[in-house]
Amino acid sequence: MAAPSRHPQVHYPWYKKEDTDAFFALFQNNIANFVIIAITMLGMEFPASIVFGQVLPGAAVAVMVGNFYYAWSAARLARKENRADVTALSYGISTPVMFVFLFGVLLPAKQLTGDAELAWKVAVAACFISGAIEAVISLIGRWVQYHLPRAAMLGAVAGVALTFIAGEMLFKTLEMPVIGLLVLAIIIVGLVARVAMPFRLPTSLFAIVVGTAMAYLIGDAGGERFSDAFTHLGFYPLLPNLAWLEGLGLLFTGMLAVLTVVLPITLYNAIETMNNVEAMEAAGDKYDVRECQAVDGVGTMLGALFGGVFPTTVYIATVGAKWMGAGRGYSLLNGAVYAAATMFGLIAALAAVIPVSVVAPILVFVGMSMIATAFQSNDTRYYPAVALAMLPYFANYVMTRFNRAAEETVSGISAGVVPLGQGAMFTAIFIGAMTVAVIDHQFRRAAAFAAVAAGFAFVGLMHAPELALNAAWDYTLGYLVMGALFLYFAWQEGRRAATALGNPPR
Repeated sequence: MAAPSRHPQVHYPWYKKEDTDAFFALFQNNIANFVIIAITMLGMEFPASIVFGQVLPGAAVAVMVGNFYYAWSAARLARKENRADVTALSYGISTPVMFVFLFGVLLPAKQLTGDAELAWKVAVAACFISGAIEAVISLIGRWVQYHLPRAAMLGAVAGVALTFIAGEMLFKTLEMPVIGLLVLAIIIVGLVARVAMPFRLPTSLFAIVVGTAMAYLIGDAGGERFSDAFTHLGFYPLLPNLAWLEGLGLLFTGMLAVLTVVLPITLYNAIETMNNVEAMEAAGDKYDVRECQAVDGVGTMLGALFGGVFPTTVYIATVGAKWMGAGRGYSLLNGAVYAAATMFGLIAALAAVIPVSVVAPILVFVGMSMIATAFQSNDTRYYPAVALAMLPYFANYVMTRFNRAAEETVSGISAGVVPLGQGAMFTAIFIGAMTVAVIDHQFRRAAAFAAVAAGFAFVGLMHAPELALNAAWDYTLGYLVMGALFLYFAWQEGRRAATALGNPPR
């Protein structure tokens, strides 16, 4: 009897043309975050030796390790499923998490210690603890993913995509309208309509070359950019240090208040990873959420060992890379280039030479693809849940951009803006999950989500500026009232079902 035939193993390339588009999208997004980190920390009077010699190299180590691991993970999935169209997960620093660590950890630490080096060490320790917590959270990641509706998770991700990525980058696009709109048109033609670019160049590369050249030709980018680009060139080796260990001592002896920021933002980071892994599964590539959360935690801890102060996560741009047709090459290239660019101070140079308005339209596309995926991967009856889950991030965006002045600045709009923005990821998921359950007439499940939301509000994970018991009593009560209403409708449905069977309840 002849042996059964086997399909030949498909070739999964190390690099392909589509990886170039995805590389530029991911690399430029991380560059934007790194530049914001540098500018903000220098503005807080942290010395350049810490910013460029410790913080950025530490972050680069985490980004490099995570990208290399996820490239290997993609190859493993490609072999397992015998597919050549597997896309590696993107990896980097989440923008909301970055702002929380800047203004919720670094700034308070510097104000309390009055010493930039001590504040940096405290932040390194906080980052290390955050990574350790996320590694522990990975043990329950799959259970949480199974019990949270996809519409709620993807709706929350779409909220981030609409505000922090597509919206923010569209603003940046229009800062140089002639250049920005030209590049946006190239992105729409090449990446949305999938029309080939001249000379068969990757769309993102073509857009950056044309946009940058036009910016200098018409004078929108001044020559001073070149002098700024060489200010911080040098050699910054990627070396481990004991700052995290010294910081732990400082953290637990006099700065425990900083830890109240670490727990909620780590939960946020773990959920963001879970959401983005869920989005990739909807797009066709299934990864283990527990493994991804563990890798993110370990990557964050490794970054802290090298002086980094920002947790890393599976990046929201992953689905954009999938839409571009990328494989594993963009992840490998991003990790290698990031390490080299950080070691030689090239990140600031690249960011100075290329105008933001040139790269922003690429990230507008990434945001667009995330929003589209949130709707396309759900049944039409769940669209209201997706839309509702997106809304808390409008408040979170306003809060983040106005930093500590948010409450005073937006008080004329509504007193609900700041509380809605606090813990927006949790609010988005719970409201979305309740809506999905109600749409399915699973009122008891909706009541359970309302009860969990009440618990989160009670301890300050939502609608409150810090962790505390009875932190947001009015929101706690509001969610409990919602749960009571859902239980009433569950009783009504049970009563109707019993009546239909001829056994009306007594």
